[in-house]
Amino acid sequence: MSDIQKIIDELTVKPQFIHNDFTDFKPGKTPVFYSGPYWDETEVKMALKGFLTGKWLSSGENVHRFERKFVKKFNTKHGVMVNSGSSANLVMIGAIKKILGWEDGDEVIVSPVGFPTTIAPLVQHGLKPVFVDIEFDTLNFDVNLIEKKITDRTRGIFVSPVLGNPPDMDIILDLCDLYDIEMILDGCDSLGTKWNDKLLVEYSLAWSNSFFPSHHITTGEGGMVSSDNHEIVSTARSMAWWGRDCYCVGPANLLPNGTCGNRFDTWLPNYQGVMDHKYIFTNLGYNLKPLDFQGSIGLAQMEKVDEIHVKRRHSKKVIGKMLEEILDVKVPTELPKAETSWFGTPIICKDKQYKDKLVSHLEEHKIQTRNYFAGNILLHPGYSNLGDWGDYEHSNEVLNKVFFIGAAPHYTEEVFEYIEKVLKDF
Repeated sequence: MSDIQKIIDELTVKPQFIHNDFTDFKPGKTPVFYSGPYWDETEVKMALKGFLTGKWLSSGENVHRFERKFVKKFNTKHGVMVNSGSSANLVMIGAIKKILGWEDGDEVIVSPVGFPTTIAPLVQHGLKPVFVDIEFDTLNFDVNLIEKKITDRTRGIFVSPVLGNPPDMDIILDLCDLYDIEMILDGCDSLGTKWNDKLLVEYSLAWSNSFFPSHHITTGEGGMVSSDNHEIVSTARSMAWWGRDCYCVGPANLLPNGTCGNRFDTWLPNYQGVMDHKYIFTNLGYNLKPLDFQGSIGLAQMEKVDEIHVKRRHSKKVIGKMLEEILDVKVPTELPKAETSWFGTPIICKDKQYKDKLVSHLEEHKIQTRNYFAGNILLHPGYSNLGDWGDYEHSNEVLNKVFFIGAAPHYTEEVFEYIEKVLKDF
């Protein structure tokens, strides 16, 4: 038996690095993490197989297969995998701006509360984020305030559902139609979320996703840009691949003359010599490519997507009911037309003192908590020049009153019973 086979055999008995294995749960000793990889030996085998037998270490055939499987599952036509959800937002916004002809200073409406990588790409691409305060029923931006922020420079509304839970999409879509602006989706927390029986992605010009370990599916790190608009995705791919023009991916990447049939041709307008299409640079770009074995893991994860969706919804329902029955807190629920694929269980406390005390209690009993990310992003030094934080009353209360715990697919009845006991002891 080879050393490699021994490693495979050892790893596939029980992946020791997966911390959300509750088969031997010990209350008060086993940490209840808010999320984490929903893996088994399948992902380990696929990763090793992709690493050991793939033609490429960097993005190759396995990534391409994952892209195709992902977009088919989520009812979009085109997709490109990148190295993170943050990178997905970066190249998605850059591609949209170029393809739709947006100009520097054009405006995109966003929430000031959430993760900064929804906002940073707008600034990095010369666009202006226009902030709308949140409301506390859903923690999303207050959709009734959006219209007041629309100007003749408004080009889009960038929706980032809070922990997977969408705002009232009917209002947003009506505004987009009325003012001829685009709805863009940061779907990093909301993979599988639906509105009126359709995936959120089906209402979007383009959407991003993240495959970080805490997200619905994971490839370790990784992200995806998807759209029905081929130009947006091909431009996003170019920006993620150094800005080069050549779009050959997967098996096509091995064709001696490329999919265009003219790989070696006179591609440069001011140079009449023959050039290799793989070295024609059409966009300012980066190297944001994933590794090919990550595509292998993604293929395995796609087989678990539906199961993860059902289990996350169940976990949030059970934990949310406990919280509101036992404690003096509010747990946001989904709107009637929503079917939320929950990233976590949000908790709204009556004041800062109550929140701080509850967080300490949970952490002391090994139940992991998280702030609702940055709170009002305008409070942070890197973003303070984008607006006056004092203008957003409800957003300013998030750090004082809001945090979340898990809604993970890994939780067992034993875990639920332990969480209930800890809450009753508060």
